[in-house]
Amino acid sequence: MNAVNLELTYIGGPTLVLELGGIRLLTDPTFDPAGGVFRAPLYELRKTLGPAVSAADLGKIDVVLLSHDHHYDNLDTAGRELLANAGTVLTTQAGAGRLGGNARGIGNWESIELPTSESGRLTITGTPARHGPPDGDRGPVTGFVLVWSPAPERAIYVSGDTVWCEGVAAVSRRFPVHLAILFLGAARLPAVGPSHLTMTAEDALHAADAFPKATIVPVHYEGWAHFSQSRADIARAFAGAGLEHRLRWLDPGRRTPLLLA
Repeated sequence: MNAVNLELTYIGGPTLVLELGGIRLLTDPTFDPAGGVFRAPLYELRKTLGPAVSAADLGKIDVVLLSHDHHYDNLDTAGRELLANAGTVLTTQAGAGRLGGNARGIGNWESIELPTSESGRLTITGTPARHGPPDGDRGPVTGFVLVWSPAPERAIYVSGDTVWCEGVAAVSRRFPVHLAILFLGAARLPAVGPSHLTMTAEDALHAADAFPKATIVPVHYEGWAHFSQSRADIARAFAGAGLEHRLRWLDPGRRTPLLLA
């Protein structure tokens, strides 16, 4: 079996650069400085940490994996401005309709293929996501699975904003996930209800059980005031389950090589 060599650079919040097969991918772009307040009709979001790498220093981005476009903590003002300079923006069908330009909608289990510079191809598949409780409509969201053709048995999963649900479990039945990038933090907004809107630490443990071979990379657990769980909460839950060895924490701004063997 082939191994997968990739590099990850954690920017902050849900924002991460993945470099694989000569392709540079960026998850949910958030590049505004700390202190911003983003107001919606029912609530406001407060940004508490700025990006570890500025948009100006980011370099070329081939593909943006945008879980959804309608919440500021997944696409803030500077992140939105960055989209025009990316090659392709993959997002929900509704989001692509709003963004236009280089945005392309991807449905659940729909795939696109991209040639890589290393004589292979990268297949990106849209995956189901549920942004909160079943009875709370927070708008459509997508996750993504990346499969690099020299190593199809080592898939990479990017959850997007979702809680643990049947859609996430279905990913585990369809793909041999060896790296799961999970949007955590147990986001809560009292104005829209008491339920968490992103994965809790307990949800992450369910995911770790569903993806038994996967390294778990937590993102989106810091940088915004509406997160109700921190890195310490996640680490404590995994330690309590004897699974702390499954976690891979990324240092903000540092390019981190990762081998999926």
